[in-house]
Amino acid sequence: MNQTISLPKIRDLHAGQTPRTRFAPSVTGHLHLGHAVNAVYVWGLAQALSGEVIVRLEDHDRGRFRPEFERSILDDLEWLGLTGPLSRQSDHDDRYRAAAGHLGDAGLTFYCDCTRRSLAAGADPTDGATPRYPGTCRTRHLSEGPGRALRVRMDPGAESFDDLRLGPQTQDPAAEVGDVVLRDALGQWTYQHCVVADDIAEEITLVIRGEDILESTGRQLRLFQLLAGRGRPALGAPPRYLHHPLVTDASGRKLSKKEFAQSLGDLRREGWSAERVLGEAAFLGGLTTNPVPLPAKDLVHLFTND
Repeated sequence: MNQTISLPKIRDLHAGQTPRTRFAPSVTGHLHLGHAVNAVYVWGLAQALSGEVIVRLEDHDRGRFRPEFERSILDDLEWLGLTGPLSRQSDHDDRYRAAAGHLGDAGLTFYCDCTRRSLAAGADPTDGATPRYPGTCRTRHLSEGPGRALRVRMDPGAESFDDLRLGPQTQDPAAEVGDVVLRDALGQWTYQHCVVADDIAEEITLVIRGEDILESTGRQLRLFQLLAGRGRPALGAPPRYLHHPLVTDASGRKLSKKEFAQSLGDLRREGWSAERVLGEAAFLGGLTTNPVPLPAKDLVHLFTND
């Protein structure tokens, strides 16, 4: 068992409610072992907590979406023996539009015609891969139109949370990224906006994902708080978060579709069983000391002493 995860603590945090989490791959490629590691954590913890897993297909990026990717993802999950109610982001435009409308009604959104090139040109070299948005269009009062993104104000202030594996964290969205894009210049809802609206609507109580998404948590908590305080019905508490280790290649880079990581379909064609994939994923995720075959129904034992 991963000793950095306290199952009793997570159980206590869900006292009086059924834990709900989600497995949420983007539909821009095939599943690989990195996704399998996430699946082992998601379904294993859900089993240990007697909770429910929503299979959320993050297909908001319609430019990179391909029907064959969706078919592949669902086929791989069925093969692995991992199931749950299905949700597609492409079915929920009204959800994202309503959430953006609530923020707009509160005077928190504005349109922006800055391009990535212009932002990169004026960026502070210390900002890293994602330049901080400096608020260029906050007071320009632009109207909706082609090539204009919709942003939400991120005022200064810290968001603190207790990651259920990594411990206390503090992030300041305004200092780190600035005003967050809700809908991009192509008219597509963004990941940050969709994931918060989905977690609210689907009553997600526990978000389990890789450490690479840790830096997004502060801005997502801020969006949740803005929605909770701006005319929405009582939303309750935001989800709790657990960020697990990533799978890396020989050079230390995270396995990704972009880098053409070997897909689960490839492994199946090479003769791997579903049990071997899950066992390898548990090992790569730091949950076992050896990659032994593991059926889906036994993922619970990774997080209990049974």
